[in-house]
Amino acid sequence: MSDVSYVRTEMLPEQAPPPNSVGLVGWMRENLFSGVTNSILTVLFGIAIFYIMAGLIWWAVSPTGAAASLGECREILKGLGASTHKACWGVITERWDQLLYGFYPVEERWRPNLALIFLFVALIPVLFNMISRRMNWFLLVLSLLFWTFQMGGGVLVMALQAVLVVAGGYLAYTLVTTDKEARAEEIKAGAKRLPNPLIFSAIYPFLMPWLLWGGTLWGPLMVLAGFVAAAIVYRVVATTMENGLLAIILAVVVALGWWLVLASALASGLSSVIALELAPVESRDFGGFMLSIVIGVVAIACSLPLGIVLALGRQSDLFIVKTLCVGFIEFIRGVPLITLLFVASTLLNIFLPPGTSFDIILRVLIMVTLFAAAYMAEVIRGGLAALPKGQYEGADSLGLNYWQAQRLVIMPQALKISIPGIVSTFIGVFKDTTLVSVIGLLDPLGLSNSIRADQAWNGLVWELYGFIALLFFVVCFSMSRYSMYLERKLQTGHR
Repeated sequence: MSDVSYVRTEMLPEQAPPPNSVGLVGWMRENLFSGVTNSILTVLFGIAIFYIMAGLIWWAVSPTGAAASLGECREILKGLGASTHKACWGVITERWDQLLYGFYPVEERWRPNLALIFLFVALIPVLFNMISRRMNWFLLVLSLLFWTFQMGGGVLVMALQAVLVVAGGYLAYTLVTTDKEARAEEIKAGAKRLPNPLIFSAIYPFLMPWLLWGGTLWGPLMVLAGFVAAAIVYRVVATTMENGLLAIILAVVVALGWWLVLASALASGLSSVIALELAPVESRDFGGFMLSIVIGVVAIACSLPLGIVLALGRQSDLFIVKTLCVGFIEFIRGVPLITLLFVASTLLNIFLPPGTSFDIILRVLIMVTLFAAAYMAEVIRGGLAALPKGQYEGADSLGLNYWQAQRLVIMPQALKISIPGIVSTFIGVFKDTTLVSVIGLLDPLGLSNSIRADQAWNGLVWELYGFIALLFFVVCFSMSRYSMYLERKLQTGHR
């Protein structure tokens, strides 16, 4: 028998890792000073960043927020003995509301504010499905309470505010007072009683135009009723006759018939009985960052489903469908967006019946959505092409038809693969909204040029463009962070 006396019979106690391998020091040793070359580059770039940031901070720290003109900024700086080559923030203090809202009526600006709040409430259950229904409805109640405070006084308004305060207090109490395990049980039990918050997400696209453009609420409600009627017809026909194609055709016919024949008459009749109206606001009053948000949100929300349909059509075995989808995608991708915007601005009315008036913002929304959908289709087609053939064969072996296979097996995986490309397209579309300035719409860049044309602010560049860049950076960076979060959440390949 061999001698194993040198083998340890007891485990050594755990020891803390070396101090220079954990924490901030460990991260710096691993990422910044891991070698001679890396250390030299770190020092050089550190010096460059220090000088750039020092100069930027020196320029940005300027007590000129109360100035009413560029001349006043310089007088303030001279009075303090500072250099005149510093930022003049008076232009932002005086014109920030114009950069955000354009020429939207001041007394009605609570409407775009409420529309933005409702947008976040509608997106939360779509983007973050782990948040409970109770939390989503709590946010909606707070938004409605904000709305009632903008409506003025009145007995009915005060009664509605009291109801909303009680509902919000109850939801807040149940969210705060229960521990984690009890809260999970409460959420499960409450989910059966509270409506699905996705209902509000589906209603929001019809609520937003009414808030922004005003007019009667019955018009958007009649449009929504057309979709509801189409969904009912599709479900009934698909269930009773088991014919999906016929159900789709009948649903489309019912929706078109409702909108063309009944919607306008019903909206007029109901409006004469119960006037649910807001003061109309013309599209020419839209502008600033609000206009970019409206165009970007609509284009992003509509281009994704349209891009999915185009991607599936391009891979279809039906010659006509494939040819139409390929022709549309290649034509749109071969034409600059600015050309399409000029077409929307000047030529689109030529191809419409005489006397037809098409709102300029609606024309821009259509063109930007079609442009984004063509690029989205290619991104999604790349995700479909990346799936192995076995996934399609597995769906066939389960007895799923084409649409069931796409909905349950193929498309979820393709969209997960395509997340970086999809979000990159979203960011590009949102930044491209600044191109609408070439057709006369006053986006933030267009407004900045008009502000600079004012004699009081003639010569200012960096302050205006820096403020606009900051607004766009916040939105685009948020989309990028959400993309990374979604990739981590859906990373199931090694589980």
